[in-house]
Amino acid sequence: MFSSVAHLARANPFNAPHLQLVHDGLAGPRGCPAGPTAPPRRSRNLAAAAVEEYSCEFGSMKYYALCGFGGVLSCGLTHTAVVPLDLVKCRMQVDPQKYKGIFNGFSVTLKEDGVRGLAKGWAPTFIGYSLQGLCKFGFYEVFKVLYSNMLGEENTYLWRTSLYLAASASAEFFADIALAPMEATKVRIQTQPGYANTLRDAAPKMYKEEGLKAFYKGVAPLWMRQIPYTMMKFACFERTVEALYKFVVPKPRSECSKPEQLVVTFVAGYIGVWKGLFARIIMIGTLTALQWFIYDSVKVYFRLPRPPPPEMPESLKKKLGLTQ
Repeated sequence: MFSSVAHLARANPFNAPHLQLVHDGLAGPRGCPAGPTAPPRRSRNLAAAAVEEYSCEFGSMKYYALCGFGGVLSCGLTHTAVVPLDLVKCRMQVDPQKYKGIFNGFSVTLKEDGVRGLAKGWAPTFIGYSLQGLCKFGFYEVFKVLYSNMLGEENTYLWRTSLYLAASASAEFFADIALAPMEATKVRIQTQPGYANTLRDAAPKMYKEEGLKAFYKGVAPLWMRQIPYTMMKFACFERTVEALYKFVVPKPRSECSKPEQLVVTFVAGYIGVWKGLFARIIMIGTLTALQWFIYDSVKVYFRLPRPPPPEMPESLKKKLGLTQ
């Protein structure tokens, strides 16, 4: 199993429609339907999903609201948990002469501010990333359904990676607007000693000095940083889940228990950021995997519809001559 997972991590999931059909074993090298030698596709038993009782209808306002709530928990909790590390990182970037490294940064901060100093900026972090998670995950589901309806069933399947990229980019655009004010406040608290120690002190002071623009000066850099990351995060996760259920997990998702499904979610979250520096894999990989795990756990807890990985539509199979 682990060798299969490693293979998936190295594989490029971003394929054009024709290449995707070849990858799925449904088309020959020149775009012709696969002959008798094509590997058989595993049939999926959706009986379990059919009888499962959901708390709401897929695509309903309640569905989107609960997805947004899952985003609040997944981003708000995880980013707040790493506030001490984020504080030291920000101080290293602003004053590298004083904070020469991670361990030195922690040592200097503890010496000057005590243990409580490591928690500076936790309130704007929690509020800001909760709002970001609300928009990131909630709007992602909205845009994914919206763009899918615009493309139609067949094009949604063929261009599903592009759909994931477009939906996540659209969602992150609004998510960063929601995050920007609290992110700006957090940076002031963490990197300007003596400016303010709490959100209650910092926000009014910033507004009095610079007005609303003080809270949105960093939105463009946020877009430049977060939108590409989120596009890769969501597209890689979606395609990795699909690949895991197809090549690694020995049974369809509808036949997996809830804990088994959540394990796949966590593993897919890690594989999505596999390529990179080792330290970044540990930090960002764990953060991302925990976010997906919490988000999917909310879906499981509230019994939200969780469609299985995409299958080729019957109409497209007929066009390709795969069915009679």
